[in-house]
Amino acid sequence: MEKFDLVVIGAGPSGYAAAMRALDFKKKVLLIERNRVGGAGVTNGALSSKTWWELSREAASFRKSLKRYNIQAPSISFKEIQAEVRRAVSERKAMLEEHMHLLQRSTYSKLLTFKIGTARLLSQHEVEIANGIHKEVVKTDYIILATGSRPRHLPELPVDEKIVMTSEGIENMEDFPESMVIVGAGVIGCEYATIFSGFGNTKVHLIDKGDRILPFEDEDVVRVIERNMENSGVLIHRNSRLVRMEIKNGRVEYELEYTDGGKEIFNVEKALVAVGRTPNYEELWDENHVDIHISKRGIEDNDTQTNVSNIYAVGDITADISLVNVGELEGRYAVEKIFGKPERKLVYENISTIMFLNPEVAGVGLNETHAREKGIDYKVVTLDYSCIPRAIAKRNTQGFIKLLVTNDEHMKILGMKVVGNHASSAIQAVALLISMDKGIEELAECVHPHPSITEGIQECVRMLLGKSMFKPSALTGKLSCRTCSNGVYADLHF
Repeated sequence: MEKFDLVVIGAGPSGYAAAMRALDFKKKVLLIERNRVGGAGVTNGALSSKTWWELSREAASFRKSLKRYNIQAPSISFKEIQAEVRRAVSERKAMLEEHMHLLQRSTYSKLLTFKIGTARLLSQHEVEIANGIHKEVVKTDYIILATGSRPRHLPELPVDEKIVMTSEGIENMEDFPESMVIVGAGVIGCEYATIFSGFGNTKVHLIDKGDRILPFEDEDVVRVIERNMENSGVLIHRNSRLVRMEIKNGRVEYELEYTDGGKEIFNVEKALVAVGRTPNYEELWDENHVDIHISKRGIEDNDTQTNVSNIYAVGDITADISLVNVGELEGRYAVEKIFGKPERKLVYENISTIMFLNPEVAGVGLNETHAREKGIDYKVVTLDYSCIPRAIAKRNTQGFIKLLVTNDEHMKILGMKVVGNHASSAIQAVALLISMDKGIEELAECVHPHPSITEGIQECVRMLLGKSMFKPSALTGKLSCRTCSNGVYADLHF
């Protein structure tokens, strides 16, 4: 029976990162994958959907540009779009596989082993690997579970991945549907609403049980996204509850009940169910010999370590944040905790996020909604994109930068949200300062390239310090600087 220092189950973003980090410690590692290297993060998750988004954004921008020249937009080939997405997925998957194969032929050949198969824990130190009729058992000192997640199904909905789909079925469509209803107005649902409305071939319906989409986001962010969706033809069913969905004559019939008691029936070509994801831990261990605690959200862990001392869990299989960058961070951290000593504790307060909407929305740390929920007093400054030269040059001034700091003399950064072009590239310096528990002084005199979106961050900081070039009292509607104490707002005047 072969013996390893570490067995990693799952070669998605978190498992792959864990295996590669273990090589840095010169440990003998076995990486096991049931389906495809890269996991959902590549094949039907982050990379795939974001490639769809990029192509949709290009299409929408192209149509807008043609209006300047009075040219009618040509038709879009779904097959070509789909092929481009698949090429992107293949490129990333091939690079990961090639990297692993090259390592196995290098000085790491005695350390890294990769096996295709379904893994099952027989005990806390024994793992069975099944590939067809062939089975083998290996021993290991430590185990990292990184089996990811899959789209969540609602039992009352007739998901067949052809007419009523999850994100997995999207990849196999044969053409743009003329109409589609999306169940779920969270990030995944809103991203797909943005994608399909952006191509201009699909009438999108979005079911929202509340009075606005993205309920965890600040109202000013949601207003921009909702306005753009509706301008792109998206029908948002607000304050609605899905009471029935059926497949009839190859199409989707669904019935909504509204909070005012009214009901309405709709008929569309396709449906997309986007109501979150479910962790993959079924039949992963023998419950008679391994007792790993789980909750409704996933495996319970303490700083990546499960209740079984030598078994760790990372990525979507846990009850923590389900993001690729978080999964990779957790995978690396778990290995450092097993074989070394992490330089700093794993924290989630400075995790950077991006929502691929129209426009893109990037954030780090707390937003106003979460700050109020936690009862934190804060100062908040907002600067409209129309005050930023780079946004003007790009001929797109839709968006804003919003910075939250503590409501005291230290003004430590709590969080930032950027809505608009280049949003994701504007937040990294702030993420670093949050992780360092720093205030805003470091940003105040930083010299930014001109013209750039990040110049807007500097102006936000200067507003907080009372020395901005633009004064909020003069440019009302474009700039604001306020405090929030005990839930009560007050304007700051300089």
